[in-house]
Amino acid sequence: MDFKIALIRGDGIGPEVVNEAVKVLDRIGEKFGHSFTYTDVLLGGCAIDACGKPYPDGTTEACKACDAVLLGAVGGPKWGAGAVRPEQGLLAIRKELGLYANLRPASLRPALADASPLKPETTAKGIDLMMVRELTGGIYFGKRDRYDTEDRGVECTDLMAYSEKEIERIGRRAFELARMRRKKVTSVDKANVLETSRLWRSVMHRLAEEYPDVQYEDMLVDNTAMQIVRDPSQFDVVVTENMFGDILSDEASMVTGSIGLLPSASIGDTAPGLYEPIHGSAPDIAGQNKANPIATILSVAMMMRYSFQLPAEADAIETAVDAVLAEGWHTADIAGEGDPVGTVEMGRLICEHI
Repeated sequence: MDFKIALIRGDGIGPEVVNEAVKVLDRIGEKFGHSFTYTDVLLGGCAIDACGKPYPDGTTEACKACDAVLLGAVGGPKWGAGAVRPEQGLLAIRKELGLYANLRPASLRPALADASPLKPETTAKGIDLMMVRELTGGIYFGKRDRYDTEDRGVECTDLMAYSEKEIERIGRRAFELARMRRKKVTSVDKANVLETSRLWRSVMHRLAEEYPDVQYEDMLVDNTAMQIVRDPSQFDVVVTENMFGDILSDEASMVTGSIGLLPSASIGDTAPGLYEPIHGSAPDIAGQNKANPIATILSVAMMMRYSFQLPAEADAIETAVDAVLAEGWHTADIAGEGDPVGTVEMGRLICEHI
């Protein structure tokens, strides 16, 4: 089979980790009889440098002409936090491609159990949860205003808004994912305070009736934050709105021990999915062959599973990563004995094990 992939190499270490992911894709193609063709697309800081804006004209069309999008990393202090920012490109592509569901797995790789900051008796229970974050609604996309007041100085507002349709589609995505996993959904909200959360909860309860084979529970966001640290093994699929998901998914990633190992997927109903590591652009080590490419490579595994429906290929990538880590190979960001290997060497080792 032939698949077209848009490559957004991005900023900082992005081009380096994408290069290794492409090598893994090509190795998968050789082993399983697929061909992958690539189209380079500019987005983020490099796009600002090239054409003055983080989301150049034609980006949407170029990505929609492909079957999936692989992104490295975006942003960095070079571009500051002014009116034109690299991160605006990320918000734009999510909106333009209709990528309303962000899937962020947090799993503890067996060879790195000691890297978790949690107690051994906690990690011994296992960590394997899927955070499902609504990505195109809520406070990040709501109306905002800034104005002067007579007695309080400048005042700002950010509107959090959700519709039944937005909640239903992300909720349904969570239930369908749970059916592929351990059949449990935890819906996170702040229904004791927020009207949007009360609507969220009512829609989720209605959906839960359609999935009687999936265990369902509500959990307030503050309790969820505590439970992720106390006992993450209790969670399977966790679904929540945009801002809560942004914060909780970062927390969940850190209990696994290294942000450099975790992939993510942003998907919609019809548009190509966007796959990227959750780490940043790390400009301080860019170009030094120090970056960990594993999160980007595992993002390719998610691409195989969720965009191309190729579970065997996804399993091959994940098994290869675990095998390399079990042998003791590690990049500088992962605790381990002996000298660390570089970005290119880690990519080569994983390809050899596929």
